[in-house]
Amino acid sequence: MGVPQTMEALGERAEFIKESLQKSQTITDHMVAILGSFDHRLSALETAMRPTQIRTHSIRGAHGNIDKTLKAAEVILSQFDLTRKAEAKILRGPHEDLESYLEAIDQLRSNVDFFSSNKGFKCSDGVLNHANQLLSKAISKLEEEFRQLLANYSKPVEPDRLFECLPDSLRPSSSGSPRNHGDGSGKGPTDHQEKSLENAVYTLPILIPPRVLPLLHDLAQQMAQGGHQQQLFRIYRDTRASVLEQSLRKLGVERLGKDDVQKMQWEVLEAKIGNWIHYMRIAVKLLFAGEKKICDHILDGVDPLRDQCFAEVTVSSVSVLLSFGEAIAKSKRSPEKLFVLLDMYEIMRELHSEIELLFESKACIEMREAALSLTKRLAETVQETFVDFEEAVEKDATKTTVLDGTVHPLTSYVINYVKFLFDYQSTLKQLFKEFDASDPDALLASVTTRMMQALQNNLDGKSKQYRDPSLTHLFLMNNIHYIVRSVQRSEAKDLLGDDWVQIHRRIVQQHANQYKRISWAKILQCLSAQGGASGGGGAMGADGSASGMPRSMVKDRFKTFNVQFEELHQRQSQWTVPDSELRESLRLAVAEVLLPAYRSFHKRYGPMVENGKNPQKYIRYSPEVLDHMMNEFFEGKTWNEQKR
Repeated sequence: MGVPQTMEALGERAEFIKESLQKSQTITDHMVAILGSFDHRLSALETAMRPTQIRTHSIRGAHGNIDKTLKAAEVILSQFDLTRKAEAKILRGPHEDLESYLEAIDQLRSNVDFFSSNKGFKCSDGVLNHANQLLSKAISKLEEEFRQLLANYSKPVEPDRLFECLPDSLRPSSSGSPRNHGDGSGKGPTDHQEKSLENAVYTLPILIPPRVLPLLHDLAQQMAQGGHQQQLFRIYRDTRASVLEQSLRKLGVERLGKDDVQKMQWEVLEAKIGNWIHYMRIAVKLLFAGEKKICDHILDGVDPLRDQCFAEVTVSSVSVLLSFGEAIAKSKRSPEKLFVLLDMYEIMRELHSEIELLFESKACIEMREAALSLTKRLAETVQETFVDFEEAVEKDATKTTVLDGTVHPLTSYVINYVKFLFDYQSTLKQLFKEFDASDPDALLASVTTRMMQALQNNLDGKSKQYRDPSLTHLFLMNNIHYIVRSVQRSEAKDLLGDDWVQIHRRIVQQHANQYKRISWAKILQCLSAQGGASGGGGAMGADGSASGMPRSMVKDRFKTFNVQFEELHQRQSQWTVPDSELRESLRLAVAEVLLPAYRSFHKRYGPMVENGKNPQKYIRYSPEVLDHMMNEFFEGKTWNEQKR
């Protein structure tokens, strides 16, 4: 194909393309026009449908509101119905069915909450006023019900019931009854007894039947929720405080002050102190603990009121008990009070942890502090009594003189006093810790040593009342020996130590030696061979003398011996050495000196007299008779007894 043909063909194609493009443009313009028409029609349709949509939405909203109104009306009607039912139960009162009555109050309170939160209802104010008035009447009836129920089941506890709650060892019928110390016949608790008391089981008395406690608790809860806390407080306090005080009075507790205590005879006061110790244990471990238990149960959930109620219920009873202790602690001090003071201190220490636990709340702080103050005051009085006792012993000026030189009553009194002190070792050590950080064993040893020294100082003074120096030493020997022997047989030995014992044993021996020297030195001189030959049994001289001693001198010696021995026998048979071992030891010590000397003299010079006239006038005693008579010394016999 040539070029002209080719060009013609290209021209035809170009023309075809141009026509195609023009047709496409025309179609596009038509499509745009059609689409524009659709948009206009849709807009018109939407405008036309809008009123219908609005009506439909309104109808749906109206239906929803109708449903809500019906539901609200149903709730309100149900509340009205519940209110009517609750009102009917409340008007019948709590006596028929207390549980149902309490449920009605709860329902009424719920209705009040409902209408309070829906005050938009026209009826709300009227319903609220009616419900609140009804609720107030209901709580008032509950208040009376609570008062009657609490009063009906609150009865004083009889002493016998309380005793049954104690451990066997502390019941009055057992050997564990309160101790008695004043006359020295009592005895404090041993460590074993104290340990058994620590592990003793106490059974709380039933102050209110357990079946009643839940009802009282529910009533108290309703009263508290109804705003009647103060009425609840007054009813509970007045009822339970009165019953607690009656229980203690039945037991024997009485309010006694310092003036009352000062007027009492010691025997009466001592018995009351013993009872007080018993009462304190019963009050704290049984009555106060029981009150705490029921108070916690009944007023559970009303914490501030609960603590205040317990404090107010117990405050008067606690005051009565502690006031007696304070009166004793502040009364005039005397040695015989020391052991009852220690007993009182012991019980306060024993009860300390329980008092702290029972009265731990802020409302009870005064009672806790009062108990602690009494404990410290008793400890101070014990310390002061120690000092008084030492001074009283050292300055004791009683005119009692033991004529026979035996153990003085003051000695036995002080030794018994010290023995009893060691029954309170653990108590005393605890007491010392309150005032001094030193070793309590050392402090107890110091107190004991000072008492012993005060006694010895007084005995030294009393020994000077004797005109016979030998009796002075016999008296000191007896008394110091009694002290040493008592210490050796007691727990005081471990504290005072072996050195103290050995030193005082030597003092006893020194007084025994002094007695022998003073009593028997003169009579032994009669049996000496002064001026004579030392040989035994020599030949008779022209004047009848033997070994160079004239017969007349021999006679005088025998006569002097007889007079002196008889005088010693008469007096010293009335003297007393109460300890049998010491008595035999002293007799033996004298006999070992006297009998050999007498035998020797009798053997040497006896024949000179026996061969003369009336030998029995001069030689009254054989060595055997003399030995027998020596056994009568220090028996404490009266002169009439010796003559029989």
